[in-house]
Amino acid sequence: MKTIEYRIFSIKKSIPKNIKILAVSKNQDISSIKKVYQTGHRDFGENYIQEMILKYKKLPKDIRWHMIGRIQSNKLKYIVPFINLIHSVQRIEHLKIINKEALKYNRIINCLLQIKICNEKNKSGITNKKVHEILENDHYKNMKNVKIIGLMGMATFHGSIQKIRHEFDYLNKIYNECKNKYKYSVLSMGMSRDYPIAIECGSTLIRLGTFFFGKKNIQ
Repeated sequence: MKTIEYRIFSIKKSIPKNIKILAVSKNQDISSIKKVYQTGHRDFGENYIQEMILKYKKLPKDIRWHMIGRIQSNKLKYIVPFINLIHSVQRIEHLKIINKEALKYNRIINCLLQIKICNEKNKSGITNKKVHEILENDHYKNMKNVKIIGLMGMATFHGSIQKIRHEFDYLNKIYNECKNKYKYSVLSMGMSRDYPIAIECGSTLIRLGTFFFGKKNIQ
């Protein structure tokens, strides 16, 4: 079996240098995350706020934590003091909470809007129309402690290459329509099974879990 060090080295060597890699560490134990951390990797993504908080307390504080799972509004305040990027914003109410809590810590929290690009029921997200409604909302325009810097989306899990490419191209089209107007810089799309297609379609950030960790090692 190839080591974590080898897998990280090989992926970083095989993709363009401008592509950021997020190690998806949900359900991974502390020792597994430390092995990745010890290679010099610093960006880790979690799906659940409670799990992220536990890991934040036990792991080095220079880790850049990313929230990639569905947002629980009543728990958002607990990650605002340390979160690096929230990928899964879908409502103006989320932004209001983040902005309010970030003000307490004198922080500006970067966020992505999650777009629904496939028909699978377990994949959430908003429409292109909703993106513009949020960005043009007067409440958002007056927020000083939260900033939307791009988009995130997830393709069909068992789709053909053509279908996945079509979904990523659609998300990239929305991203490019917004990029200059709203100063976007991040397009988060692509996971272990489809990241090469995502990169070809314009992704700037890929989210790799199985690629780094193999099968889930639940605590």
